[in-house]
Amino acid sequence: MDLRAELLKSIWYAFTALDVEKSGKVSKSQLKVLSHNLYTVLCIPHDPVALEEHFRDDDDGPVSSQGYMPYLNKYILDKVEEGAFVKENFDELCWTLTAKKNYKPDRNGNSIVSHQDAFKLWCLFNFLSEDKYPLVMVPDEVEYLLKKICMAMNVELNSCELDDYLSQEPQGHGGLTVWQFLDMVNSGRFLRGIEQEAVSMAVEEVYQEIIEDVLKQARSPHVLGHNPCPAPHPLFDPHISWVQGYLWKKGQLRRNWSERWFTLKPSVLSYYVSEERKEKKGSIVLDKHCCVEVLPDRDGKRCMFCVKTSSRTYEMSASDTRQRQEWTLAIQMAIRLQAEGKKSLHKDLKRKRREQREQREQRKAAKEEETQRLKQLQEEKERKLQELELLKEAQRQAEILLQEEEQRRRQQHEEMQRTLEIQLREAEQARASMQAEMVLKEAEAERQRKRILELEDMQERLQEALQQEVKARQDEESVRYAQARLLAEEEEKLKQLMKLKEEQEEYIIKTQQEKQVLKQEMENKNKCLEEAQKQLEEVRVNRQRADQDVMAAQRKLRQASTNVKHWNVQMNRLMHPIGPGDKRTNVSGGGFAGYQPLLSQRDSSLK
Repeated sequence: MDLRAELLKSIWYAFTALDVEKSGKVSKSQLKVLSHNLYTVLCIPHDPVALEEHFRDDDDGPVSSQGYMPYLNKYILDKVEEGAFVKENFDELCWTLTAKKNYKPDRNGNSIVSHQDAFKLWCLFNFLSEDKYPLVMVPDEVEYLLKKICMAMNVELNSCELDDYLSQEPQGHGGLTVWQFLDMVNSGRFLRGIEQEAVSMAVEEVYQEIIEDVLKQARSPHVLGHNPCPAPHPLFDPHISWVQGYLWKKGQLRRNWSERWFTLKPSVLSYYVSEERKEKKGSIVLDKHCCVEVLPDRDGKRCMFCVKTSSRTYEMSASDTRQRQEWTLAIQMAIRLQAEGKKSLHKDLKRKRREQREQREQRKAAKEEETQRLKQLQEEKERKLQELELLKEAQRQAEILLQEEEQRRRQQHEEMQRTLEIQLREAEQARASMQAEMVLKEAEAERQRKRILELEDMQERLQEALQQEVKARQDEESVRYAQARLLAEEEEKLKQLMKLKEEQEEYIIKTQQEKQVLKQEMENKNKCLEEAQKQLEEVRVNRQRADQDVMAAQRKLRQASTNVKHWNVQMNRLMHPIGPGDKRTNVSGGGFAGYQPLLSQRDSSLK
């Protein structure tokens, strides 16, 4: 879930809170105030001209959410920078607007959660809710959040009671709104006998874990009360606990040990003076190049381990071996998340849970589709059976017609025989004259009998041909059904193959882009290192030059000192009296006075 989607969820609550008449529209003056407050909490430069121009008073009336979205996207959301504002202040603004209208705790003070805890539950609800409006949280996520809160208090959630509660709600199977969820928590139905302070601490723990993204790891089996067993993969284990607490850390400059409160997130390990986290002393940025190593006991410290980054090694000491193992496993998990390119553990877990729900829904839809298909096949079978019954009925009707035809032919034959008998009796009267005609009549009767036999034979062959045709049609329908099923299976496999191919191509493109980004970062770091080495060489050369200048100045100073001593000796000699006499005295005085400017000139040159 990206930053824009998170912000839109909270803004949606603020917008609906301003919609007093529940018409889906808000007055322009209220939207103007809301936009101004969003500018402030999101640390975006105010644009009063655009604000006044977009929300100027006219006859258009209030604005719907769809009419507000263009301004919201262009002037607010497109200018938001992640990390430039405090997300909690933004959420508090939207919560204040919506809670005043919709949140109704127990007036007698019997609510399980305080107003601040309700705000944190509202933030957790927004994180776990579906990206569809109006916002709801599906029953699986409701159970997941309640289990997290109960686990933080070391109590067990009654899943059967939760299912009963959701079944009683009108829209429980489709999901709960945030106000239904808060009413359910405040009812105390699932938190009986638990003090409000314990609930508040549990909500705070889950809030820091999911919203502030404080990393967690597999809970120790001794804490859960089970037998020790291999730790499961922390990414898929629902039983996860805090990874924050006090550790001893060795300083970098003074090399002394100080107790610090550490908090681990997927990308950084921060440490503070105390657990209030008011004074932050530093942080350790984690990436795929970092590693964690266990150290032997030394310097009076036990249960030591270190975190090695590309620029420094941080040494720390835990209170016991179990705590050291928890910290090392958690930091290794954070490094692995960075190597896999995952910024948030719980966002990835939420995505996986959503994928699992979608897979379950797909399997359910496929099962319903299979049931429907079987139902259609059953109907097709019944239709075929009806057609077969109709064919059998038609066959029976044909047999009846054949029997009637046979009976009619027999009647005709009997009539013909009676006619022949009459003719024979008549022929007896005229046998001599009718002998030839009687022979012809007998031959005709013989041909008629043969014709009857041929017709009977033809009837049997027609009946066999009809049965073969019915069987051939049944075989043809079976082959067509099998062929259609094979074609459908082949088309489904082809779709799966194309989908796998597209996913593979997207993964290859993403991997190449990541490699290019890493290569560019390595080149930039190498350039910075080369520039730093050049600057160090220049500093060393300047240092050597400065040393040479100092040595030259010292030599000049020593030479000047020698000259001063020499001139002092000469001056003492000149100032020493030579002997009596005015002329010598005048000469001596004049000579000393002549040397005085020279001495002054020498002193100034030395200076």
